[in-house]
Amino acid sequence: MIGAIAGDVIGSSYEFHPIKSVEFTLFNRFSRFTDDTVCTIALADAILTGGDYTKILRSYCMEYPDAGYGGRFWQWLNSDAAAPYNSFGNGSAMRVSPVGFACTTETEVLEQARRSAVITHNHPEGVKGAQATALAIFLAARGADKQSIKTEIASRFNYDLDRKIEDIRPDYQFDETCQGSVAEAILAFLESNSYENCIRLAVSLGGDADTQACIAGGIAQAFYREVPSFIEQETLTRLTPHMRETISAFRNRYGW
Repeated sequence: MIGAIAGDVIGSSYEFHPIKSVEFTLFNRFSRFTDDTVCTIALADAILTGGDYTKILRSYCMEYPDAGYGGRFWQWLNSDAAAPYNSFGNGSAMRVSPVGFACTTETEVLEQARRSAVITHNHPEGVKGAQATALAIFLAARGADKQSIKTEIASRFNYDLDRKIEDIRPDYQFDETCQGSVAEAILAFLESNSYENCIRLAVSLGGDADTQACIAGGIAQAFYREVPSFIEQETLTRLTPHMRETISAFRNRYGW
C-alpha cells in the first residue's frame, strides 16, 4: 500500500496549488502525509488485527488531528454515535487500498470495500468508489492486464474509462466526490507506463491531487509490482514511526 501513500504525499503540495502538467517536482518542503495516509494505514491496521473499522479509524485519526480532514468527517470523528452521514466523497476510495491487497477473492474484496466505506460513506456512490478502487487493485495484483481491468471496472461500475487525460485536463476542476474523481484517477493508471508516470498523470489533472494520486498510486503499485526506491524512501521519511511499523507489518503479512 506504499504506492497509495506515496501518491498522497506527492500530491499533497498540489492539492490547493494545482498544476496542469506532468512536469513538476515530486517532493518539496511542503510534501507531507494527509488524511489519506492516516485513513489508509488505519484500515491496514484493522485488517491486520481483525479489529473494527470504525473504532480503529477513529483512533488513528484522533492520533493525527492535523492531517486535514473534511468538515463532515471531523464531525463524525468527534461524535458520540459515529453514525454514517451518507457521504459520496472520495474519502472512501482513498483509504481502501489495503482491502485490495489483502483480500483473496473478488467477493471478499467487494464486501470488505463496502464495509470499510459504509462506516462514513454509505451513499451508493461512496460505496461504488471504494469497491471500484479496491477491485482494480485486486485485479492488478493478480496479473490482470490493463484492458481486462478497464473492461471489468467500466462494466461493473458504469465508469467512463474511454476518455484521455489530455482531453480531461484543460477544464477539469477540483472535485472531491467519488463520481467526479475516481474514474479520472483510474484513467491516470490506465494511461501510465510506470508508477511514477501514473502519479504525474494523476496530479496533472489539477484536481484533488493528493487523493487522486493516492487512488491511482495503489493501483499502479499493484500493476507495476514496485514503487521506485527513491520515492518509497522519500515517503517513509515523512511518516511517523507508528505508521512505518504498520506498513512494515502489512508488507510482511501480505507482501505489499
